[in-house]
Amino acid sequence: MKKVVVVGLGYVGTPVACCFANAGFKVVGIDIVQSKIDMINRGESPIKGKEPGLDELLKKVHKAGKLKATDDYSECKRAYAILIMVETPVDDKNIPRYKALRSALTSVGKNLSKDTLVSIESTIAPRTTTDLVKPILEKESGLKAGEDFYLAHCPERLRAGVLLEAITNYNKIIGGINEASSKKAKELYKKIIKAKMYVTDSLTAEVTKTTENAYRDTQIAFANELAYLSEELGIDVFELRKLVNTSPSRAMHFPGSGVGGHCLPKDPWLLLHGSGKTFKPKLIPAAREINDSMPFHMIELAEEAMKESKVNPKKAKIAVMGYAFIEDSDDTRDTPAAPVIKHFMDIGSEVIVHDPYVKAVDGLEMTGDLNEALVGADCAIFVTAHSRYKSLKLKNLVQKMRNSIIIDGRDLFERKKCIKEGFVYKGIGKKH
Repeated sequence: MKKVVVVGLGYVGTPVACCFANAGFKVVGIDIVQSKIDMINRGESPIKGKEPGLDELLKKVHKAGKLKATDDYSECKRAYAILIMVETPVDDKNIPRYKALRSALTSVGKNLSKDTLVSIESTIAPRTTTDLVKPILEKESGLKAGEDFYLAHCPERLRAGVLLEAITNYNKIIGGINEASSKKAKELYKKIIKAKMYVTDSLTAEVTKTTENAYRDTQIAFANELAYLSEELGIDVFELRKLVNTSPSRAMHFPGSGVGGHCLPKDPWLLLHGSGKTFKPKLIPAAREINDSMPFHMIELAEEAMKESKVNPKKAKIAVMGYAFIEDSDDTRDTPAAPVIKHFMDIGSEVIVHDPYVKAVDGLEMTGDLNEALVGADCAIFVTAHSRYKSLKLKNLVQKMRNSIIIDGRDLFERKKCIKEGFVYKGIGKKH
């Protein structure tokens, strides 16, 4: 049985490992977080939230003895393929921070065998495969990339809430450093992918992935800018979006309380890393600025509403509804809730955070109990569009709260109904 090693057991690595195990490979997952290792070795997914089929698949491959987890990189020896899926963040100056990637590459290189495929699925800046990944692997292994072992960048295209579907049914980009590497990677991925695979070089694959996310980030920024404009004009941006999208070839995105996750807030900066020699990017940085502003606009709306209601923010109980960056997930990376929480904690407000999937965050008062969050609250700030919030009854909500203020960052409520029930209501892109 051929062995596949997956380095990094996060939102990408865990479902990918399960898919290869289900396809008949012996899969070993490597991670530095002991709690993840222990959970997987118990047959339990470390990923919570609504992920159709993942819990069942992990239990199945674990029971069959096809998947185990460890922190031991010696498992890379004699592997058929090694897939690297570690975080690739940017720092406060938007420069790539490849600490985790460098560490993983060094450990993989020390245990790399001839004829093994190394595939980088992490999103990386242009030329990282050839200028960083390849030299480290060659130095640590003493082997030659493209001759002694195969090397490709095959970026993930996953999305929270549909992880397994995305792995199998989304088209795959295969970016080998040479023809042999691309062929080897394509042979591997066809074991789990039903969709089309497109072969290119590693640089084009790098730029393709970062461009995909920069494109989406820019589209969201356009919607968010129209939300600001709609508020000024006194119209509803969501009605505007609906009408705009009746025109052929128009697909305006949803505005909202902010862009989170591990991809969109940093991948545009990865795309632009090293640029500026012959041109200065304008549109992509501007989009990042707009999207980064949305949590602070939520703060502005909340403070305006409390002023209208004669509520002192410093003495108010603020219920922040949703800590995950996306609905029905436990993924909190770069959550837009964080700036909102920090602001109100800094000024002395009593802040309680509700999330049905996120159980604990250091330094925060968290609850999964709606009553605990909302009873006695002066202002409820809805950051995340969890399904649970869509079923809230306004009449029940107004009875629980001390002061009836709703700040709606995800178009969860109808403005007229909220006002009718006695709420002071302010929403992103809504008439105030």
